[in-house]
Amino acid sequence: MDFRTEVRAWLDSHLAETPTPDPRAWERELGQAGWIGIGWPEDGGGAGYGNRPAPLTHQVIWAEEYARSTAPPRMGHIGENLLAPTLIAYGTEEQKRRHLPPIARGETLWCQGYSEPGAGSDLAGIRTTATPDGTGGYTVTGQKIWTSLARDADWCFVLARTEPGSTRHHGLSFLLVEMDQPGRIDVRPIRQMTGTSEFNEVFFDGARAAEVVGGEGNGWAVAMGLLALERGVSTLAQQIGFAQELDEVIAAARASGAAEDPVVRARLVRQWAELVTMRRHALRTLGTPGDPGAPSVAKLLWGGWHQRLGELAVEVRGEAGAVGPQPWSATTPYELTTAQHLFLFTRADTIYGGSDEIQRNIIAERVLGLPREPR
Repeated sequence: MDFRTEVRAWLDSHLAETPTPDPRAWERELGQAGWIGIGWPEDGGGAGYGNRPAPLTHQVIWAEEYARSTAPPRMGHIGENLLAPTLIAYGTEEQKRRHLPPIARGETLWCQGYSEPGAGSDLAGIRTTATPDGTGGYTVTGQKIWTSLARDADWCFVLARTEPGSTRHHGLSFLLVEMDQPGRIDVRPIRQMTGTSEFNEVFFDGARAAEVVGGEGNGWAVAMGLLALERGVSTLAQQIGFAQELDEVIAAARASGAAEDPVVRARLVRQWAELVTMRRHALRTLGTPGDPGAPSVAKLLWGGWHQRLGELAVEVRGEAGAVGPQPWSATTPYELTTAQHLFLFTRADTIYGGSDEIQRNIIAERVLGLPREPR
């Protein structure tokens, strides 16, 4: 049995038993079967912590088949694909032994404490502070925002300022904070214009951080190393989802007659061609690690593409694209259609994860060697 067939067979059989599994229990099931941590490198400290170190081709196949299945969205993505490789690269042996096995078993969930109200794309402007608490740890005070999975996470990795008076990327440290600290950590969901709350605000009021990764004051280097990992194999799985959304838009265009319009048809063809280009770019850059501009190029490609798809999703439906499911009344909550949700949510695609402006600056300064933008 080849690997793709093995993956499909496992997903089909386990999802047939429980078509809509509890997401947290599902993470443990994935861990027990050895599907978490297959991308952790054997020679980077991952040996013995992950379940089945696999070649890059197998990692891509697993990500793609998972995206094609009816499995629930992964709750362990941040721990498995962001925190774990960062610990393998920058963490101590003790930190690896403590945190990697529970991630691989699907037992602990992580969230990311980077962005703040005044420091989103400009991450170096963070103001959250951490001061030594006299026991080898730190006391963290400040606010993070747009924190996915914060309500469910057991731990949060937090970028905080540990050197008083420091500015920009100096004096930052990468801290590990346990989330179960009543009275010291407050998580508040952010209601978006879609009506849903995928993101949260997190307030730290004297929360304790017992560990620092990469050494005090080296947080910027660790944080940048993590961000370089954020757009790896997972982007290929993301593109499977994009292809499914594009198919739905094309089907809607045919059903409404909008596909007969040559302008609309040309836009649909362009969306398809750009998606093929994105996949080839992702595959090429996976084979050439270390390209400083690759993550930024990838973000620019998919952010604008997905936003334009959201616009098309509503436009091809004509007037019907502007109204919700029928019947509805003043006593029935208004629910968005899938197309409307896609349109509204994708307005943020060119902002979160590093705005388009920031990505262009990275390419200009770090790849092309152009002068820094005046501040």
